[in-house]
Amino acid sequence: MSMQRFFLFLLLFISLNVIAQNSKPIVSGPMIGHTELRSSKIWVEFHKDVNDVKLLFHEAAQPDKKGIGYKTTQSNPYTNTAIFELNDLRPGTEYKYQLVGKDNKVIANGKLKTQQLWQWRSAPPDFSFLAGSCAYFNEPPYDRPGRPYGGDSTIFTTMAKEKADFMLWLGDNWYTREVDYYSGWGLYKRAATDRKIPILQDLWKAMPHYAIWDDHDYGWNDADASYPFKKDSREAFKSYWANPSYGNKEDAVYTKFTWNDVDVFMLDDRWYRSNDSMKDSINGKPNIDKQMFGKEQIQWLKNALLQSNANGNINFRIITTGSQVLNPVSPFDCFRRFPAEYNDFLDFLAENKINGVVFFTGDRHHSEIIKLDRKGAYPLFDITASPLTSGTHSFGGPEKDNPARVLGVDKLQNYARVSFTGKSSDRKLQVDFLGIKGELINSWSISQKELRSPK
Repeated sequence: MSMQRFFLFLLLFISLNVIAQNSKPIVSGPMIGHTELRSSKIWVEFHKDVNDVKLLFHEAAQPDKKGIGYKTTQSNPYTNTAIFELNDLRPGTEYKYQLVGKDNKVIANGKLKTQQLWQWRSAPPDFSFLAGSCAYFNEPPYDRPGRPYGGDSTIFTTMAKEKADFMLWLGDNWYTREVDYYSGWGLYKRAATDRKIPILQDLWKAMPHYAIWDDHDYGWNDADASYPFKKDSREAFKSYWANPSYGNKEDAVYTKFTWNDVDVFMLDDRWYRSNDSMKDSINGKPNIDKQMFGKEQIQWLKNALLQSNANGNINFRIITTGSQVLNPVSPFDCFRRFPAEYNDFLDFLAENKINGVVFFTGDRHHSEIIKLDRKGAYPLFDITASPLTSGTHSFGGPEKDNPARVLGVDKLQNYARVSFTGKSSDRKLQVDFLGIKGELINSWSISQKELRSPK
Protein backbone atom coordinates (compact mmCIF):
# COMPACT_ATOMS: atom_id res chain seq x y z
CA MET A 1 0.00 0.00 0.00
CA SER A 2 1.38 3.40 -0.97
CA MET A 3 1.90 6.03 1.68
CA GLN A 4 -0.80 8.20 0.09
CA ARG A 5 -3.34 5.35 0.21
CA PHE A 6 -2.38 4.60 3.77
CA PHE A 7 -3.12 8.18 4.90
CA LEU A 8 -6.38 8.21 2.94
CA PHE A 9 -7.39 4.96 4.66
CA LEU A 10 -6.40 6.37 8.05
CA LEU A 11 -8.39 9.55 7.43
CA LEU A 12 -11.45 7.52 6.42
CA PHE A 13 -11.13 5.32 9.52
CA ILE A 14 -10.91 8.35 11.83
CA SER A 15 -13.87 10.04 10.10
CA LEU A 16 -16.05 6.96 10.39
CA ASN A 17 -15.08 6.59 14.05
CA VAL A 18 -16.00 10.20 14.80
CA ILE A 19 -19.32 9.76 13.00
CA ALA A 20 -20.02 6.57 14.96
CA GLN A 21 -19.26 8.30 18.25
CA ASN A 22 -21.45 11.28 17.42
CA SER A 23 -24.28 8.97 16.41
CA LYS A 24 -24.63 7.83 20.00
CA PRO A 25 -27.54 9.81 21.48
CA ILE A 26 -26.06 10.00 25.00
CA VAL A 27 -23.11 12.21 25.89
CA SER A 28 -22.96 11.20 29.57
CA GLY A 29 -25.05 9.32 32.08
CA PRO A 30 -27.53 8.06 32.94
CA MET A 31 -27.01 9.16 36.54
CA ILE A 32 -29.36 8.39 39.41
CA GLY A 33 -30.38 11.48 41.35
CA HIS A 34 -32.61 12.18 44.35
CA THR A 35 -34.41 8.97 45.33
CA GLU A 36 -36.97 8.61 48.09
CA LEU A 37 -39.88 6.37 49.00
CA ARG A 38 -42.08 6.68 45.91
CA SER A 39 -40.07 8.57 43.31
CA SER A 40 -36.62 8.88 41.79
CA LYS A 41 -34.77 11.06 39.28
CA ILE A 42 -32.59 9.93 36.38
CA TRP A 43 -30.28 12.54 34.80
CA VAL A 44 -28.88 12.28 31.25
CA GLU A 45 -27.02 14.52 28.81
CA PHE A 46 -27.89 13.99 25.15
CA HIS A 47 -26.32 15.30 21.98
CA LYS A 48 -27.76 18.66 20.95
CA ASP A 49 -30.09 17.35 18.25
CA VAL A 50 -31.58 14.48 20.32
CA ASN A 51 -35.04 15.19 21.75
CA ASP A 52 -37.12 12.07 21.19
CA VAL A 53 -35.83 9.78 23.96
CA LYS A 54 -38.24 8.40 26.55
CA LEU A 55 -37.67 6.44 29.74
CA LEU A 56 -39.58 3.26 30.53
CA PHE A 57 -39.39 1.58 33.94
CA HIS A 58 -40.84 -1.40 35.75
CA GLU A 59 -40.51 -3.32 38.97
CA ALA A 60 -37.71 -5.84 38.61
CA ALA A 61 -40.16 -8.58 39.60
CA GLN A 62 -42.89 -7.39 37.19
CA PRO A 63 -41.31 -6.66 33.78
CA ASP A 64 -44.66 -6.47 31.96
CA LYS A 65 -46.02 -3.60 34.08
CA LYS A 66 -44.25 -0.54 32.65
CA GLY A 67 -44.35 3.13 33.55
CA ILE A 68 -43.10 6.18 31.66
CA GLY A 69 -40.75 8.73 33.20
CA TYR A 70 -41.81 12.39 33.22
CA LYS A 71 -39.14 14.34 31.31
CA THR A 72 -37.97 17.86 32.12
CA THR A 73 -35.16 19.65 30.26
CA GLN A 74 -32.82 22.37 31.48
CA SER A 75 -33.21 25.37 29.18
CA ASN A 76 -29.86 26.77 28.06
CA PRO A 77 -28.13 27.32 24.71
CA TYR A 78 -25.08 25.20 25.49
CA THR A 79 -26.07 21.66 26.50
CA ASN A 80 -28.95 19.21 26.21
CA THR A 81 -29.53 17.76 29.66
CA ALA A 82 -32.71 16.16 30.91
CA ILE A 83 -34.12 14.70 34.11
CA PHE A 84 -36.67 11.91 34.05
CA GLU A 85 -38.91 11.60 37.11
CA LEU A 86 -40.05 8.10 38.02
CA ASN A 87 -43.21 8.42 40.10
CA ASP A 88 -45.83 6.18 41.70
CA LEU A 89 -43.14 3.74 42.83
CA ARG A 90 -43.35 1.35 45.75
CA PRO A 91 -41.08 1.79 48.80
CA GLY A 92 -38.20 -0.65 49.26
CA THR A 93 -38.54 -1.97 45.72
CA GLU A 94 -35.98 -2.52 42.95
CA TYR A 95 -36.80 -1.04 39.56
CA LYS A 96 -35.23 -1.40 36.15
CA TYR A 97 -35.34 1.35 33.54
CA GLN A 98 -34.58 1.73 29.85
CA LEU A 99 -33.88 4.83 27.79
CA VAL A 100 -35.55 4.27 24.44
CA GLY A 101 -34.82 6.24 21.27
CA LYS A 102 -35.98 6.06 17.69
CA ASP A 103 -37.69 2.86 16.55
CA ASN A 104 -37.93 1.86 20.25
CA LYS A 105 -34.21 1.13 20.28
CA VAL A 106 -32.78 0.77 23.81
CA ILE A 107 -29.84 3.16 24.13
CA ALA A 108 -29.16 2.74 27.87
CA ASN A 109 -30.50 0.89 30.88
CA GLY A 110 -30.01 0.59 34.59
CA LYS A 111 -31.62 -0.13 37.93
CA LEU A 112 -32.40 1.62 41.20
CA LYS A 113 -34.03 0.90 44.53
CA THR A 114 -36.41 3.12 46.47
CA GLN A 115 -36.04 3.78 50.18
CA GLN A 116 -37.83 1.58 52.68
CA LEU A 117 -40.98 2.66 54.51
CA TRP A 118 -39.79 1.69 57.99
CA GLN A 119 -41.13 4.61 60.07
CA TRP A 120 -43.53 3.44 62.82
CA ARG A 121 -43.12 -0.13 61.50
CA SER A 122 -39.61 -1.39 62.32
CA ALA A 123 -36.12 -0.35 63.36
CA PRO A 124 -34.32 1.96 60.93
CA PRO A 125 -32.51 -0.06 58.24
CA ASP A 126 -28.73 -0.29 58.25
CA PHE A 127 -27.23 1.59 55.32
CA SER A 128 -24.13 3.36 54.04
CA PHE A 129 -23.12 6.19 51.74
CA LEU A 130 -19.91 7.37 50.12
CA ALA A 131 -18.48 10.87 50.48
CA GLY A 132 -15.63 12.77 48.88
CA SER A 133 -14.47 16.05 47.37
CA CYS A 134 -11.85 17.51 45.05
CA ALA A 135 -12.14 15.64 41.74
CA TYR A 136 -9.63 16.99 39.22
CA PHE A 137 -9.24 15.61 35.69
CA ASN A 138 -6.22 16.68 33.70
CA GLU A 139 -6.75 18.62 30.47
CA PRO A 140 -3.18 19.61 29.43
CA PRO A 141 -4.01 22.52 27.06
CA TYR A 142 -5.73 24.35 29.94
CA ASP A 143 -3.90 23.05 33.01
CA ARG A 144 -1.02 24.78 34.72
CA PRO A 145 2.37 23.79 33.23
CA GLY A 146 4.41 21.19 35.05
CA ARG A 147 3.40 18.13 37.01
CA PRO A 148 -0.24 17.11 36.37
CA TYR A 149 -2.53 18.02 39.26
CA GLY A 150 -5.01 15.20 38.71
CA GLY A 151 -4.22 11.80 40.21
CA ASP A 152 -5.29 8.20 39.69
CA SER A 153 -8.90 8.23 38.49
CA THR A 154 -9.36 4.46 38.96
CA ILE A 155 -10.63 5.41 42.42
CA PHE A 156 -14.01 5.96 40.71
CA THR A 157 -14.01 2.39 39.41
CA THR A 158 -13.49 1.23 43.00
CA MET A 159 -16.29 3.43 44.27
CA ALA A 160 -18.70 2.20 41.59
CA LYS A 161 -18.31 -1.33 42.97
CA GLU A 162 -19.31 -0.30 46.50
CA LYS A 163 -22.72 -1.45 47.69
CA ALA A 164 -23.54 1.99 49.05
CA ASP A 165 -26.98 3.58 49.11
CA PHE A 166 -25.87 6.95 47.71
CA MET A 167 -22.89 9.21 47.01
CA LEU A 168 -22.43 12.63 48.64
CA TRP A 169 -20.20 15.03 46.64
CA LEU A 170 -18.71 17.57 49.07
CA GLY A 171 -17.64 20.29 46.63
CA ASP A 172 -14.91 20.92 44.07
CA ASN A 173 -16.64 18.18 42.11
CA TRP A 174 -15.06 19.63 38.99
CA TYR A 175 -12.35 22.29 38.67
CA THR A 176 -12.91 25.38 36.58
CA ARG A 177 -9.80 26.87 34.97
CA GLU A 178 -8.93 30.35 33.67
CA VAL A 179 -10.58 29.45 30.35
CA ASP A 180 -13.85 28.70 32.18
CA TYR A 181 -14.23 31.48 34.77
CA TYR A 182 -15.30 34.37 32.59
CA SER A 183 -18.37 33.18 30.67
CA GLY A 184 -21.53 31.17 31.17
CA TRP A 185 -20.49 28.97 28.26
CA GLY A 186 -17.18 28.21 29.99
CA LEU A 187 -18.91 27.07 33.17
CA TYR A 188 -21.19 24.71 31.26
CA LYS A 189 -18.26 23.48 29.17
CA ARG A 190 -16.25 22.48 32.26
CA ALA A 191 -19.18 20.61 33.79
CA ALA A 192 -19.91 18.82 30.51
CA THR A 193 -16.25 17.96 29.88
CA ASP A 194 -15.74 16.31 33.23
CA ARG A 195 -19.16 14.64 33.44
CA LYS A 196 -18.61 12.61 30.25
CA ILE A 197 -15.24 11.11 31.25
CA PRO A 198 -15.58 7.35 30.60
CA ILE A 199 -14.27 6.13 33.95
CA LEU A 200 -17.11 7.96 35.75
CA GLN A 201 -20.01 6.43 33.84
CA ASP A 202 -20.35 3.25 35.93
CA LEU A 203 -20.38 5.31 39.12
CA TRP A 204 -23.24 7.51 37.87
CA LYS A 205 -25.39 4.40 37.38
CA ALA A 206 -24.39 2.62 40.57
CA MET A 207 -26.22 4.73 43.19
CA PRO A 208 -28.05 8.05 43.69
CA HIS A 209 -25.87 11.17 43.74
CA TYR A 210 -26.24 14.37 45.79
CA ALA A 211 -23.92 17.37 45.55
CA ILE A 212 -22.95 20.68 47.13
CA TRP A 213 -20.42 23.03 45.57
CA ASP A 214 -17.31 24.85 46.72
CA ASP A 215 -15.18 27.52 45.08
CA HIS A 216 -13.80 25.51 42.14
CA ASP A 217 -17.14 24.28 40.81
CA TYR A 218 -18.76 27.65 41.64
CA GLY A 219 -16.16 29.95 40.09
CA TRP A 220 -12.54 30.79 40.63
CA ASN A 221 -10.36 30.06 43.66
CA ASP A 222 -11.87 31.41 46.90
CA ALA A 223 -14.84 32.85 44.97
CA ASP A 224 -17.38 34.77 47.05
CA ALA A 225 -20.73 36.54 46.63
CA SER A 226 -19.17 39.02 44.20
CA TYR A 227 -18.45 36.41 41.51
CA PRO A 228 -20.03 38.03 38.40
CA PHE A 229 -21.15 34.77 36.78
CA LYS A 230 -22.79 33.27 39.88
CA LYS A 231 -26.21 33.01 38.23
CA ASP A 232 -24.73 31.19 35.23
CA SER A 233 -22.88 28.91 37.64
CA ARG A 234 -26.09 28.08 39.50
CA GLU A 235 -27.85 27.19 36.24
CA ALA A 236 -24.92 24.99 35.19
CA PHE A 237 -24.98 23.26 38.59
CA LYS A 238 -28.72 22.64 38.28
CA SER A 239 -28.16 21.26 34.78
CA TYR A 240 -25.63 18.67 35.95
CA TRP A 241 -27.08 17.43 39.23
CA ALA A 242 -30.48 16.09 40.27
CA ASN A 243 -30.78 17.34 43.87
CA PRO A 244 -34.15 17.68 45.63
CA SER A 245 -34.11 21.50 45.25
CA TYR A 246 -31.84 24.56 44.92
CA GLY A 247 -32.26 27.36 47.45
CA ASN A 248 -35.56 29.07 48.17
CA LYS A 249 -35.76 32.23 46.01
CA GLU A 250 -33.99 31.51 42.74
CA ASP A 251 -30.65 31.91 44.46
CA ALA A 252 -28.07 29.61 46.05
CA VAL A 253 -28.14 25.79 45.92
CA TYR A 254 -28.80 24.69 49.51
CA THR A 255 -31.27 21.86 50.14
CA LYS A 256 -32.10 18.94 52.43
CA PHE A 257 -33.01 15.27 52.10
CA THR A 258 -33.72 12.32 54.40
CA TRP A 259 -32.31 8.81 54.20
CA ASN A 260 -33.77 6.42 56.76
CA ASP A 261 -33.00 7.92 60.20
CA VAL A 262 -30.58 10.57 58.90
CA ASP A 263 -31.39 14.12 57.79
CA VAL A 264 -28.78 15.64 55.46
CA PHE A 265 -28.55 19.44 55.25
CA MET A 266 -26.60 20.53 52.17
CA LEU A 267 -25.30 24.09 52.54
CA ASP A 268 -24.08 26.64 50.01
CA ASP A 269 -20.88 28.26 51.30
CA ARG A 270 -20.33 30.54 48.26
CA TRP A 271 -23.47 32.36 47.10
CA TYR A 272 -23.77 34.73 50.09
CA ARG A 273 -20.16 34.51 51.24
CA SER A 274 -18.11 37.52 52.30
CA ASN A 275 -14.56 37.64 51.01
CA ASP A 276 -12.18 35.65 53.18
CA SER A 277 -9.95 38.73 53.59
CA MET A 278 -12.70 40.76 55.28
CA LYS A 279 -11.72 41.40 58.89
CA ASP A 280 -13.01 38.79 61.36
CA SER A 281 -13.38 41.39 64.11
CA ILE A 282 -13.76 45.16 64.41
CA ASN A 283 -12.77 46.96 67.62
CA GLY A 284 -12.40 43.62 69.34
CA LYS A 285 -15.90 42.43 68.45
CA PRO A 286 -16.89 39.84 65.79
CA ASN A 287 -17.64 41.52 62.48
CA ILE A 288 -21.37 40.96 61.89
CA ASP A 289 -20.95 41.81 58.20
CA LYS A 290 -18.60 38.88 57.58
CA GLN A 291 -20.79 35.91 56.68
CA MET A 292 -20.20 32.53 55.11
CA PHE A 293 -23.80 31.36 54.68
CA GLY A 294 -25.82 34.56 54.88
CA LYS A 295 -28.82 35.47 57.01
CA GLU A 296 -31.44 33.89 54.75
CA GLN A 297 -29.69 30.51 54.55
CA ILE A 298 -28.87 30.43 58.27
CA GLN A 299 -32.51 31.17 59.08
CA TRP A 300 -33.58 28.32 56.78
CA LEU A 301 -31.07 25.99 58.42
CA LYS A 302 -32.22 26.84 61.94
CA ASN A 303 -35.86 26.21 61.06
CA ALA A 304 -35.00 22.96 59.29
CA LEU A 305 -32.95 21.73 62.27
CA LEU A 306 -35.73 22.54 64.73
CA GLN A 307 -38.21 20.63 62.62
CA SER A 308 -35.79 17.71 62.32
CA ASN A 309 -35.05 17.70 66.06
CA ALA A 310 -38.75 17.27 66.77
CA ASN A 311 -38.93 14.20 64.53
CA GLY A 312 -38.50 11.12 66.72
CA ASN A 313 -37.53 9.00 63.70
CA ILE A 314 -34.34 10.99 63.04
CA ASN A 315 -31.20 10.01 64.97
CA PHE A 316 -28.44 11.87 63.07
CA ARG A 317 -28.29 15.33 61.46
CA ILE A 318 -25.50 15.67 58.94
CA ILE A 319 -24.61 19.22 57.91
CA THR A 320 -22.49 19.40 54.77
CA THR A 321 -20.51 22.35 53.45
CA GLY A 322 -17.45 22.81 51.25
CA SER A 323 -15.30 24.65 53.82
CA GLN A 324 -14.25 23.19 57.14
CA VAL A 325 -16.28 24.23 60.18
CA LEU A 326 -14.48 23.50 63.45
CA ASN A 327 -10.71 23.44 62.75
CA PRO A 328 -9.12 25.87 65.28
CA VAL A 329 -5.76 26.16 63.46
CA SER A 330 -6.82 26.08 59.81
CA PRO A 331 -4.86 28.66 57.78
CA PHE A 332 -7.63 28.67 55.19
CA ASP A 333 -11.34 29.47 54.86
CA CYS A 334 -12.85 27.73 57.89
CA PHE A 335 -16.27 28.72 59.28
CA ARG A 336 -14.51 29.79 62.49
CA ARG A 337 -13.05 32.69 60.48
CA PHE A 338 -16.58 34.11 60.32
CA PRO A 339 -16.98 34.46 64.11
CA ALA A 340 -20.27 36.37 64.36
CA GLU A 341 -22.15 33.83 62.26
CA TYR A 342 -20.19 30.89 63.71
CA ASN A 343 -20.77 31.81 67.36
CA ASP A 344 -24.45 32.52 66.77
CA PHE A 345 -24.99 29.16 65.10
CA LEU A 346 -23.16 27.14 67.76
CA ASP A 347 -25.15 28.98 70.45
CA PHE A 348 -28.33 28.02 68.59
CA LEU A 349 -27.35 24.33 68.56
CA ALA A 350 -26.67 24.37 72.30
CA GLU A 351 -29.66 26.45 73.39
CA ASN A 352 -32.12 24.35 71.38
CA LYS A 353 -30.44 21.03 72.24
CA ILE A 354 -30.22 19.93 68.62
CA ASN A 355 -29.10 16.30 68.85
CA GLY A 356 -27.04 14.11 66.55
CA VAL A 357 -25.26 16.88 64.62
CA VAL A 358 -22.15 15.93 62.63
CA PHE A 359 -20.46 18.13 60.00
CA PHE A 360 -19.14 16.72 56.71
CA THR A 361 -16.77 18.91 54.71
CA GLY A 362 -14.28 18.81 51.83
CA ASP A 363 -11.78 21.19 50.19
CA ARG A 364 -8.58 20.51 52.14
CA HIS A 365 -6.79 17.83 50.06
CA HIS A 366 -6.49 15.71 53.17
CA SER A 367 -9.03 13.86 55.29
CA GLU A 368 -9.42 14.28 59.01
CA ILE A 369 -11.84 14.37 61.90
CA ILE A 370 -11.83 17.48 64.09
CA LYS A 371 -13.44 17.49 67.54
CA LEU A 372 -14.86 20.48 69.41
CA ASP A 373 -15.69 19.96 73.09
CA ARG A 374 -18.55 22.11 74.37
CA LYS A 375 -19.30 22.95 77.99
CA GLY A 376 -22.69 21.53 78.95
CA ALA A 377 -23.26 19.97 75.52
CA TYR A 378 -22.08 16.95 73.56
CA PRO A 379 -18.93 17.38 71.39
CA LEU A 380 -19.20 18.36 67.74
CA PHE A 381 -17.24 16.62 64.98
CA ASP A 382 -16.16 17.87 61.57
CA ILE A 383 -15.42 15.00 59.16
CA THR A 384 -13.40 16.12 56.14
CA ALA A 385 -13.11 13.78 53.13
CA SER A 386 -10.57 14.89 50.48
CA PRO A 387 -9.16 14.49 47.86
CA LEU A 388 -10.65 12.09 45.32
CA THR A 389 -8.18 12.82 42.50
CA SER A 390 -6.71 16.30 42.98
CA GLY A 391 -3.32 16.99 44.55
CA THR A 392 -2.54 15.79 48.07
CA HIS A 393 -0.31 17.29 50.74
CA SER A 394 1.23 16.58 54.14
CA PHE A 395 0.08 18.02 57.45
CA GLY A 396 2.35 20.93 58.25
CA GLY A 397 2.69 24.26 60.00
CA PRO A 398 0.15 24.86 62.78
CA GLU A 399 -1.85 21.86 61.55
CA LYS A 400 0.99 19.35 61.85
CA ASP A 401 0.08 18.44 65.43
CA ASN A 402 -3.45 19.83 65.54
CA PRO A 403 -4.72 19.21 69.09
CA ALA A 404 -8.31 19.06 67.84
CA ARG A 405 -7.60 16.27 65.32
CA VAL A 406 -9.03 12.89 66.26
CA LEU A 407 -7.88 11.15 63.09
CA GLY A 408 -5.98 12.25 59.99
CA VAL A 409 -5.18 10.99 56.48
CA ASP A 410 -2.67 12.99 54.42
CA LYS A 411 -0.59 12.36 51.28
CA LEU A 412 -3.21 9.93 49.93
CA GLN A 413 -6.16 10.03 47.56
CA ASN A 414 -9.15 8.68 49.45
CA TYR A 415 -12.90 8.59 49.87
CA ALA A 416 -15.12 7.97 52.89
CA ARG A 417 -17.62 5.19 53.41
CA VAL A 418 -20.12 6.20 56.10
CA SER A 419 -22.22 3.45 57.70
CA PHE A 420 -25.18 3.50 60.07
CA THR A 421 -25.98 0.34 62.00
CA GLY A 422 -27.69 -0.88 65.15
CA LYS A 423 -31.00 -0.85 66.96
CA SER A 424 -33.30 2.16 67.11
CA SER A 425 -32.05 3.34 70.49
CA ASP A 426 -28.40 2.46 69.95
CA ARG A 427 -27.39 3.47 66.42
CA LYS A 428 -23.74 3.78 65.43
CA LEU A 429 -22.10 6.00 62.81
CA GLN A 430 -18.85 4.63 61.38
CA VAL A 431 -16.49 6.36 58.94
CA ASP A 432 -13.97 4.32 56.96
CA PHE A 433 -11.40 6.21 54.90
CA LEU A 434 -10.51 4.10 51.87
CA GLY A 435 -7.75 4.33 49.27
CA ILE A 436 -7.68 4.11 45.49
CA LYS A 437 -8.20 0.33 45.47
CA GLY A 438 -10.66 0.35 48.34
CA GLU A 439 -8.06 -0.51 50.96
CA LEU A 440 -8.86 0.60 54.51
CA ILE A 441 -6.64 3.50 55.62
CA ASN A 442 -8.29 4.43 58.90
CA SER A 443 -11.59 4.09 60.72
CA TRP A 444 -13.59 5.93 63.38
CA SER A 445 -17.03 5.50 64.93
CA ILE A 446 -19.39 7.13 67.40
CA SER A 447 -22.72 6.13 68.91
CA GLN A 448 -25.96 8.02 68.74
CA LYS A 449 -25.94 8.27 72.54
CA GLU A 450 -22.65 10.23 72.44
CA LEU A 451 -24.33 12.90 70.30
CA ARG A 452 -27.23 13.70 72.62
CA SER A 453 -27.68 16.82 74.73
CA PRO A 454 -27.56 16.25 78.50
CA LYS A 455 -30.96 16.48 80.21
